[in-house]
Amino acid sequence: MSTIIFQGISAMISTTHQLPPQTAPRIMEEEGFLEDDRRPKDSNDCSLTPDSGPRIFQLLPKWVPKASHYFDKDHYCYAGHQIIVQESIESFGAIVWPAGLALCQYLESNQQEINLKEKKALEIGAGTGLVSIVASMLGAIVTATDLPEVLANLEFNVSRNTRNINIHKPEVRKLVWGENLEEDFPKSTHRYDFVLATDVVYHHIDPDALLKTMTYFCQPGTVLLWANKFRFSTDYDFLDRVSNIFNITQLAEFPESNVKLFKGTVKAN
Repeated sequence: MSTIIFQGISAMISTTHQLPPQTAPRIMEEEGFLEDDRRPKDSNDCSLTPDSGPRIFQLLPKWVPKASHYFDKDHYCYAGHQIIVQESIESFGAIVWPAGLALCQYLESNQQEINLKEKKALEIGAGTGLVSIVASMLGAIVTATDLPEVLANLEFNVSRNTRNINIHKPEVRKLVWGENLEEDFPKSTHRYDFVLATDVVYHHIDPDALLKTMTYFCQPGTVLLWANKFRFSTDYDFLDRVSNIFNITQLAEFPESNVKLFKGTVKAN
């Protein structure tokens, strides 16, 4: 069986999952169901009950095979658009990670549950910008943030994929977790309906700065959507810390990639 090596993600996928570019949007639409019960993505039965637990998803092959001389570019299909993402192996923040793909798939497939239209969304640790691009294509007014050394590639990807589409082009801004939050993003003028975060927890990051950033931006009424590949015990330790501050619900799990998706709202004091 032949295999494909994803840029930035060590994944092997059967060639039966390869999607020719011209058929990808149709197949993606037809395969937008849950793995466990095959319900279509537009089903009205999308509510969660305390006893239901997280829904189990299969990570669909949104990557579109395409011949290219540039091995740092990946092609994806979301929200009816082909998205070209330029990666960089020189930075963890410039690679598409599994949790980003999982959140993009969830947002696209559950638009009745999570309605982004005309909602303000902030992505922390935006990286290549894939999640911000997809969220904007789904109608959100997005601010994509990351470290200074990532911003040039982030801006390039955002501009390339949104310039000819009638959507709110994401704003790209610098954000160093835990630093100058009130100065750069004063709460009086920067309120967000959603805070998006994917694969922001690693063993080498400062969990205090990340948690401070999440808490700062999640005011009452803000929904935190956090997807992460759980690799180490420190990931679960951070989940415990988040659960002390936020009301946390696990929305979905992608077992083959060990990705979990959580929804959180800040607890009342």
